[in-house]
Amino acid sequence: MLIVTDRGVDISPEQLNGAELHYAPLRLMLDGKTYVSGVDLQPEEFYDLLGQTDGYPTTSQPSAGEFQELYRSLAKIDPDILSIHISSGLSGTLSSAEAGAQMVPEANVTFYDTKTLSCPMGWHVEAAVRAMQAGCTKEQILALLSKVTEKTEGMFTVATMKYLIHGGRISHLRGLLASLLNIKPIIGVEKERGTYVDWGKEVTLKRAILKQADVVARFFEEGSAIRVQLLHAQNPEGVEMLRERLASRFDCTFLPTVPLSPVLGAHTGAGLVGMAVGPADLLDDLPAL
Repeated sequence: MLIVTDRGVDISPEQLNGAELHYAPLRLMLDGKTYVSGVDLQPEEFYDLLGQTDGYPTTSQPSAGEFQELYRSLAKIDPDILSIHISSGLSGTLSSAEAGAQMVPEANVTFYDTKTLSCPMGWHVEAAVRAMQAGCTKEQILALLSKVTEKTEGMFTVATMKYLIHGGRISHLRGLLASLLNIKPIIGVEKERGTYVDWGKEVTLKRAILKQADVVARFFEEGSAIRVQLLHAQNPEGVEMLRERLASRFDCTFLPTVPLSPVLGAHTGAGLVGMAVGPADLLDDLPAL
């Protein structure tokens, strides 16, 4: 079985244990140039470019034809494909993937909508990789992915709302309509439709970063053992502040910190700090890497 995903995922090499992923491209456009996120534009380069322009980046999802080409080439290696994607509530990527697969009858493609993005999405990919390496069936892998969806939460805060506003990603969020450029929200992703939800606000970025620990306490008992992966967009200081706060309140196992991918950073800008969080034993049923 082969695993396909998209560049809406943030995952460290350590989580892949040498496994090969097959990525559908996600593109971003900035100042008249088009880049493939994670291929010809890496996070550090992107945030440097963003700081040098007054323009706003835009993004585009893969076409059905691109998925057709990807699935057709992979089916020659192995027709059994598991395609794991960014939330359908935030992107049309999954819809394009399904349309592309219909044009490749020789491929047996199974889809999974993670209902999330970034490193919480990465945990789904990690789980699938580890389960596949452990010899699990596709049905067992899908059951594990459902468990990850159920038990994992993701959240982030941003230094400015202007990119989210420009990209239209927060139009449905109540309570974020006043003084949008001045507040610092804590944004999560709800599990039914996979769209953004407002989990709190602060007036400074530092306070919003630290308040994420309070949000974690809504889902996990204080002092309990949790699995955490931090992420950021050119804000290592913010990551360390959040790491210290979480470690003081929970028994944390920290995964490698990851940078926010360019195609996601196009909608948030630099300064973001966020995380994936779940129970420490989330993947204990599988062999350790």
